Formats: sequence, C-alpha cells, structure tokens
Amino acid sequence: MKISEVNYFELAPTSEDLEKYSLDLTKYVPPFVCQIHEMKALYDVQGKELGDLNYYISDLLKQCFIDTATWGLIFWEDEYGIETNLSLSYEQRREILKAKKRGQGTTTKAMLKNAAEAFSGGEVSIIEDNENYLFIIQFVGVKGIPQNMQAFMNMLEDIKPAHLTYNFKYTYTIWNFIMEKKLTWNNIKTKNWEELKIYE
Repeated sequence: MKISEVNYFELAPTSEDLEKYSLDLTKYVPPFVCQIHEMKALYDVQGKELGDLNYYISDLLKQCFIDTATWGLIFWEDEYGIETNLSLSYEQRREILKAKKRGQGTTTKAMLKNAAEAFSGGEVSIIEDNENYLFIIQFVGVKGIPQNMQAFMNMLEDIKPAHLTYNFKYTYTIWNFIMEKKLTWNNIKTKNWEELKIYE
C-alpha cells in the first residue's frame, strides 16, 4: 500500500477519544458569568474545540516515534522501504520497523543480534560457522518459536550478505526442569506438549 492510497477518513478519532481531551473552561471564570446561558454555551464550544486541538497535537506527536505510531506507521514503512501490510497488528508492524532500523548499514554480528532481539523481545546469540558460510541465530531469552518469524526471515534476507545462509536454534523447557518444579501429573495433564515445551 502506498501513502497516497491511505483513506484518512477511516483514521478519524471517535467521539469518545475526543471527549477525553475536552476542557471545562467555566472553571477559569467567575461563577456568575456561567449563569448567562450564551456564555456557558460559548465556553462549552470553545472547550470542545481546544480539546480536539490537544488531541490532534498529542496524536501527531505519537506518530513521530515507532513505539507509539499508529496511522503514521505507513510513513515509517515508506521511509525504510517496507511494504505496508495492514493485516498485521500495530505491534507486529513496529517490530518489523525496529528490526529494519537496527539492520541499517554494514551487516555485522552485533547488528544481526540487535535485529533478532528487536523481533523476539529477548536475548539472542549469533553463532558463526564461517567454514560453511553459515550463521545460527539462537533465541535464548524466549522459549519456543518467537511470533512473526516470517517477517523476521524476510527482513533477514534483506540485510544478510548474499553468500551466507542461516539456521535458527530455539530454546525449550527440558523435562528435568519440569521435575525440579515438582509438578505432578495432575498439574501438567491439562497442558498440551506445545505449552510444556515453553513452560516457565
């Protein structure tokens, strides 16, 4: 999707969003002024207009940062050459952007580590196997397969040197860990194998 294709009317705030920013201007004038119906009506309209303005200023500032951007993500994606996919959540789109941002410049082990950690949200180790033109990304801080792996692999294809291949190594809970937790069969029989593999 291109920026020119965005329908900004669909991004308009709801009346509930705007209501939170509405100002009560009658607090700033003497009480007898508010007893005049026309003056109170005027303050109500002005309070709503100032509240709307505050909302739009606040919302615009949020779009300046990847972590808080919503409708502005499309501009960030355009800046980093990422195809906009509106079927992804805001959080998934932010992960892609942060990984791409960290992946700018010459590809190094540290840069790959930073990009992988941005996606997984946990510690990552990069194991180099130079003889086989291979590197292994080991997810240490997150158990199981991190979410949004396909987007991560797409980004990895963009930033890795063309002559290198890669593999992933995941961390799972080992049976001894479950035994150390003194879990009984009754405790774990309600869980499936996928849940036990990532048990904390």
